[in-house]
Amino acid sequence: MMRRYRWHAAVLLLVLVLASAVVIVLPGPAPAPSPPTGVPRVLVAMGDSTISGEAAGDYEPGTDGTDGDWCHRSRAASIHHTGLRGIDETINLACSGAPSAQVGLGSTEQYTEGSQAARLGSLARQKRVVAIQVAVGANDDPSFSHVLDSCVQAWLDQSKQSCSDSVGGEWQQRVDRMVPKVVRALADIRSVMTDAGYQPTDYHLVLQSYAAPISPDVRQGLRNLNGCPFREADLRWVRAEAVPKITDGVRQAARESGARLLDVSRAGVGREACSRDDATQEWFSRLSVRWNDLGDDDRASHALQESFHPNAAGHAQLGRCFGEFLVTDSRAAACLPGADGDLHPATTIGP
Repeated sequence: MMRRYRWHAAVLLLVLVLASAVVIVLPGPAPAPSPPTGVPRVLVAMGDSTISGEAAGDYEPGTDGTDGDWCHRSRAASIHHTGLRGIDETINLACSGAPSAQVGLGSTEQYTEGSQAARLGSLARQKRVVAIQVAVGANDDPSFSHVLDSCVQAWLDQSKQSCSDSVGGEWQQRVDRMVPKVVRALADIRSVMTDAGYQPTDYHLVLQSYAAPISPDVRQGLRNLNGCPFREADLRWVRAEAVPKITDGVRQAARESGARLLDVSRAGVGREACSRDDATQEWFSRLSVRWNDLGDDDRASHALQESFHPNAAGHAQLGRCFGEFLVTDSRAAACLPGADGDLHPATTIGP
């Protein structure tokens, strides 16, 4: 009997020894998703006309009215003028007139084009997105371009109420309604980048504000259809109230979204449309009419579309400022003229 117990004990000891020698290998955590490697490094622009390059000319094929596409993406747009080294390509997804809903995810279209965020998501899997430049919001509740149109109409018909009087009282409410729409668009951009394997620290997301294209400094001889047909009160309102309030709204959206802020609201001071006798010294387009388009039913309604936007010279200045801002650690900056007369980022508190 004792011998049997010894045999059982020996077997048990052997089992314990063998069990201790077995190393159980459990599967480790899945590797964290990451951006693609060995692919071109790119900068991407998203948003509306102030980013697409409206009025800068030299539009990309297919975006100057072809099959209803009037996005007016210019080869002279600011995203192509950053001067940054180590960037292989600059890509413009922006579309003139785009609201926040078309910049974000969803079914909203602008001039036949679908979601910019969806296209960014596909792009981010094929190329290494380094930074995203976004300008959006003015075509939401503020409807800034339409307001400027109404300002021109008020100049043409003096019996009409000035645009500053007709919309000035509700302007803050319009901006307040704009902010959450911009925040949603930025959240959609973050979402598609996450789905493509990017962490928030893998790229820069910069929200750019809007510049005042006109000011009270219009040359007296240009306050007409040859330049800037606006009433004095409306010129003051655009620079002193309309643009600053939109800027505050954009700043709030950047803060809520964790985006960096590039404030361009004062970038054009002294270079606005009609501020100089020589239009080539200005950074914004004057009242612009594409006369040949007026004779084409499909194009006539867009003949004035290029009016009062940053021109090619303005985009070159804004692009340089954006590029210089990207290489800083600042969360916010304002594009302001330096001693050389060119725009450079001045660090601000915020966003």
